[in-house]
Amino acid sequence: FISLLEETGLIVTVGEWVLHTACAQNVAWQAAGLPPLRLAINLSARQFRQNDLVAAVRRVLQETGLAPQQLELEITESILLQDVQATITVLNQLHDIGIEISIDDFGTGYSSLSYLKRLPISKIKIDRSFVQDIGTPHDDGAIANAVISLGHSLKMQVIAEGVETVAQLDHLRAQGCDEIQGYYFSRP
Repeated sequence: FISLLEETGLIVTVGEWVLHTACAQNVAWQAAGLPPLRLAINLSARQFRQNDLVAAVRRVLQETGLAPQQLELEITESILLQDVQATITVLNQLHDIGIEISIDDFGTGYSSLSYLKRLPISKIKIDRSFVQDIGTPHDDGAIANAVISLGHSLKMQVIAEGVETVAQLDHLRAQGCDEIQGYYFSRP
């Protein structure tokens, strides 16, 4: 249904509802005594391109009381390719608020690596397609290793997506991957 939401433009309304609901839930967990945690929320290209994205994010943070440092917004590489200067402006505005930005599905798009130095990105996520063959006869660990090394060289944290086996987990831990997510831990 995401593609239908994108096509109809409802993704902006639904996306803001998701942002508000998730931030409110994070605050509720903290009020219940759980420690503060950073919540990552994916933004679609259409959401990112809305004129009032930064104002909408500020409004949600104010309404829910969530600290900006506890919010992380995930964008895809394709967003970086559209109107680069506008993207830089919006990302800088979000970064100035205190929100962390991560690139989801890193390595699957066609973005220039030079943007990684220019944009206020704090995390990159290794796409599951580079993780799924780790520990198999078609071992694809070299790409994951390279992304981890690249991220750390640029002072970024690296997250691996799609971890499903102990072999994948052990390999990524041995390479110093900062965060790991996938079915091995929990279904979404």
